[in-house]
Amino acid sequence: MAVKTEESRSICFSCKTLDTILFMGFKYLHKIPEAKEILEAIPLPDNLKKIKSERDREIRAIFEGKSDKFILIIGPCSAHDEDAVCDYISRLAGLQDEVGEKIILIPRIYTNKPRTTGLGYKGMMHQPNPHEAPNIVEGIKAMRGMHIRSLRESHLTAADEMLYPFNYPYLEDVLSYVAIGARSVENQQHRLTVSGLDIPAGMKNPTSGDIEVMLNSVKAAQSSHRFSYNGWEVETSGNPLAHCILRGAVNSFGQNIPNYHYEDLVRIAGNYLGRSYVNPAIIVDVNHANSNKAFDEQPRIALEVMGSRQRSGLLKRVVKGLMIESFIEEGAQETSGDVYGKSITDPCLGWEDSEKLVRKLTEFL
Repeated sequence: MAVKTEESRSICFSCKTLDTILFMGFKYLHKIPEAKEILEAIPLPDNLKKIKSERDREIRAIFEGKSDKFILIIGPCSAHDEDAVCDYISRLAGLQDEVGEKIILIPRIYTNKPRTTGLGYKGMMHQPNPHEAPNIVEGIKAMRGMHIRSLRESHLTAADEMLYPFNYPYLEDVLSYVAIGARSVENQQHRLTVSGLDIPAGMKNPTSGDIEVMLNSVKAAQSSHRFSYNGWEVETSGNPLAHCILRGAVNSFGQNIPNYHYEDLVRIAGNYLGRSYVNPAIIVDVNHANSNKAFDEQPRIALEVMGSRQRSGLLKRVVKGLMIESFIEEGAQETSGDVYGKSITDPCLGWEDSEKLVRKLTEFL
C-alpha cells in the first residue's frame, strides 16, 4: 500500500478523482441526474395527475377519520420485473372496482430493498435488470417509468419504501404512500424528510420491537424542522399523516416476536392515544416477524386483526389498514430464476389466495 506524503496529499487536493480513489476508497462511476431532469424527461401526464389527486384525497380522508374505508397496502416484496408488476396491479384494479365501497387498495411498488447484511438484490433502483450489473442512473429512470406505467394502466397510485431519502424527489408526483422500514426508522434524515411529505408515511417499529422508537419517529415526522435536504436548507411544515406500522420484532436469540395480537394492539393504541399525536393510526404488517416469515400465514393473521377490530371500538378507530406481501405466483425464487410473477426476495402470497383474502376482509367492514 502506497504511503501518502504531504506532497502527495497536496497533489490529491488538486485532483478530486485521484483524491477520492486514494483517500476514501470510492470510485466515482456516473453523475446522478437531478430530480428535475428526470421529471422533465419522464413526465407524469395531466390526466394521471388528476387521478393521483383524487386518490390522495380518498386516502387522506381515511387517516383523518373522515372515511370509514379500510386500507390494504398490497403487492410484491420487491418490484423486480415491470411487466409482471404491472400485470399484477392491473389485476388489483379489477378487484378494487369490486371492493371499492369498503377498501382502498394501494399497490406496493417497492423499488429499493433493504438487506440485513447489505448483500443481495437491492431493488430496481440499483439493478433495473436483476440479471445484469447495477446501474443506478438507469435504475432511477426504470423505477419512475414503472410507477407511471402502472398508474396509466391501473389508475391505482402506489406505495414505495423510502430506503434513501434522496430518492423521494424522483417519485414525489406519483406516490400516494411511503413506508419507512424497520432499519431506517431511527434515522434522523428519514424522520425529517417525512415531515415535509404531504402523503401518509408509515413508520415501522424497529426490528428490536421497541415501540418508543416508533412513536418517537412519528412524533418527529409530525413536527416542523429545518435541515439540509438534497443540497438545500429547507423548512418543513410537519406531516400530520405520519403513523405507525407494526411488523413484529426479532429478539436477541433471532426469534420472531409478533405484535399483532389483540393485547398488543390495545396496549399500543392506548399508548398512542395518550400522547399528543395528530390523526393516530396503525397499519399492521401481516408478514415479516409477525408471520415468522411464513408468507402463507398472512391470511390467518389478517383475519385475526379484523376480528380484534370488531371487538374493540378503540381498535376500530385506530387500526386503519393492513400491509400484505403478495404477487402472481406464491413463494419466492432465486435472483437467477425466471418464473413470471414470482418474488426474488421475500416469499409472497399468490394471486388466488390474495384475491380470496381481500374479498373475505370485506365481510368484517
